[in-house]
Amino acid sequence: MNRREFFTKSVMATYAAASLPAFGSPADETGPLTITVRTDRPAYSIAPDFMGLGYEISSVSRPGLLSASNKVYVQLVRTLSTRGVIRIGGNTSDFARYSAADTPVSSAFGTVVNDAVLNDLGGFLEATGWKLIWGLNLGKGSEADAIAEAQAVLAIAGRNLLAFEIGNEPDLFSNAKHRKPGYTYDDWITEYRSYKNALRARFPQIPFAGPDAAGKTDWVTRFAKDEGKDIVLLTQHYYREGQNPTSTIEKLLGSDPKLQPRLDQLSAASKTSGLRYRICEVNSFSGGGRPGVSDTMAGALWALDYMFTLANYGCSGVNMETGVNHRDFISSYSPIGDDEQGHYSVKPEYYGMLAFSLAGKGRLLETQMDSTAPEVKTYATQPDRGMLTLTSINKGSAPRALTLAIGETMKGKRASVIRLSAPSVDANTGVTLGGAEVAATGTWEPSKPEVAQVYNRRLEINLPAASAVIVQIA
Repeated sequence: MNRREFFTKSVMATYAAASLPAFGSPADETGPLTITVRTDRPAYSIAPDFMGLGYEISSVSRPGLLSASNKVYVQLVRTLSTRGVIRIGGNTSDFARYSAADTPVSSAFGTVVNDAVLNDLGGFLEATGWKLIWGLNLGKGSEADAIAEAQAVLAIAGRNLLAFEIGNEPDLFSNAKHRKPGYTYDDWITEYRSYKNALRARFPQIPFAGPDAAGKTDWVTRFAKDEGKDIVLLTQHYYREGQNPTSTIEKLLGSDPKLQPRLDQLSAASKTSGLRYRICEVNSFSGGGRPGVSDTMAGALWALDYMFTLANYGCSGVNMETGVNHRDFISSYSPIGDDEQGHYSVKPEYYGMLAFSLAGKGRLLETQMDSTAPEVKTYATQPDRGMLTLTSINKGSAPRALTLAIGETMKGKRASVIRLSAPSVDANTGVTLGGAEVAATGTWEPSKPEVAQVYNRRLEINLPAASAVIVQIA
């Protein structure tokens, strides 16, 4: 087993080893933990465009939303990262149509996209510096429709286009009543290739990604083998589960038995094909999230841990769903809040993503913990030689004392500390990063500088319950 495989396997084995105790449970362990960072064992590098947001196509048809003139929204995206990927698709994309001059309509089962809102999107991409993945309608559309839509998107996206997808979650086409029961991968790949050939006949250099599967990871494996030489990216979706009364904070922050097998398959398909893979639609619980869970500090901790987990498995990026969903309401899990009156705000999950944007740079390093503590996760990155960033997440209900032991090659004596905190794990307000909230203008900077001393390459730090800390050593 090579070094990278050891690193990712050991991380995920710890991740799946045990469920977290319920908050307030006497099972919490509160003893000190020693976490050793192996600076001599680098693993994957985190892609500069790892950060991403995902939108239903119905969002595009909301005039003024994804527009360069929406200054606050543009800034909120750029605060997350100056490089990233926007994915337009979702269930509504297989019910949508493009019409150059018709009035735009944002609707779960009848979205209309016109040239005006597409031009706004093109300006938004330029203003943010982010790339675009666009999903074409395979469910209810035709090849002629796809050609017209692709031509319009190519015109506004230009250099900012990353790829087109053909169909949203085709492995669920029978469930969505787009196709008859028993619709298989073989059925889909036949349709995919027909659409691809028709589009290539008009646009020879058009790039594709896929299969955009909801849950059948074997579709990704087969697609990588069948089309790997003719695509730029492998894509799949992921949710913890469909939101329901059992979608609790404990479940969200606990172990997820289906995650590791899926990442094993995706990582293997990526290595075999030489293609990057991306979780291009994801959030906590599908169906808009669970109110009181997805929109709390728990969502921020989950997002931070989840993004690092993907990076540890060589994933090239993630698109967190936000805004209006396929049921025509603003999702509880949205990182960016929207009152549908032109006002936008930061929700707890955004802070988890922002924390990742600060810490998730450069090469990942192996970490080792001296005891089993499934509620505490620590990740290490090396953004540059001579620098080290450690991120520790406490998903339990008791504070922990950490000793961070760094490698012999690190000579830094001082560390800056940035904390992700909230009044409680179920708080949906009062979440801060570095003691500061994101400003109404969409900008952020820490307001409470905290400095810690490094002695003999060891650093002592406290990690309160339901919080995270980013330690930057230079």
